[in-house]
This record gives sequence, structure tokens and C-alpha cells, in this order.
Amino acid sequence: MRTTFLMLAAAALAACSEAPSEEERAAAVAEVEAHQTPPPEQLDLAPIRYREIEQHDLFGAGCSFAPDGGGLAAVALAMADTGHFLRGSELVTLAADKGSSELPYLARRKYDGKAFSMVLDLDEAAGRQSGEETSDYPATLTIRDSNEQVVYRKAGIAQCGA
Repeated sequence: MRTTFLMLAAAALAACSEAPSEEERAAAVAEVEAHQTPPPEQLDLAPIRYREIEQHDLFGAGCSFAPDGGGLAAVALAMADTGHFLRGSELVTLAADKGSSELPYLARRKYDGKAFSMVLDLDEAAGRQSGEETSDYPATLTIRDSNEQVVYRKAGIAQCGA
């Protein structure tokens, strides 16, 4: 009896002191990696030029956003049905969130896509007319990635018009 007990105790100790197998290690690493959120990519938006507007038929009413210190070039467009920005040379198109607030000239406050979402916050009370059919508003553009991490946030001017 005593021998059996010692053999069982020795087997239990040996089982506890054994290192995990490669399969067990790989499974543990995969589980940890699956629960990690990568750091957010910081977007550096490129100006949307007339070439992109013409190529992608981005004409119509809405708001264009230009960040402070970036000149007059718009880096994002907020239109009735879609929102757009250039990520490098790739035009990212988002769907208007029809449940979000309507901004001047049919633009929406929020736009959603698979990899990004975009929110354009305007100070409508501080808007001023800048042209026959345009008005400028102090604004903030925020873009989040699919993990809801902020990848772009800048203050600037939103010019809304037709």
C-alpha cells in the first residue's frame, strides 16, 4: 500500500513539474494574442484634390474639412450618403449614419465603414457665410479604427455648401 502511494505521489509530482508541450505553449500564445488590441495606427490624411473629386464623382452638397495649419485643402468630405478621406493614395468611403444629426447641406455628423468611422462636429452657432452658397464653421474631425481607437483628431474649418 505504501509503495502504491509513493508511486502515485511521484507520478503526480512528475506531472506537475513537466514543462508544457509545444502545442500547449502555442495554444496559450494564440489565446493571449487573440485578446490583445494592437496600438492604433495614426492616420496622416492626404488632401483631396480636384483630381480625386472628378475621378470618384464626389460632386454635390455637403461639408469639406480642412485642419488648422494645413492650408485650405480639404482632407475629408461629408456628403448626404457618403463620407470620404484619403489614406495615402487610397480613397476611403464610409456610409452616412442616417440616425446621426444632420449638418448643413445634407451632411451627417457620423459616417461608418468596415475599418473606420468618422465624426464631424460643427459649431453651427459660430458659422459665418463665406460665399454665395457656402458657410464656414469651426469643426473637429475624429476618425476611429475598427477597435474604436482614435486614429485622427484635429480641429479646423468645415466649409459647407452646394
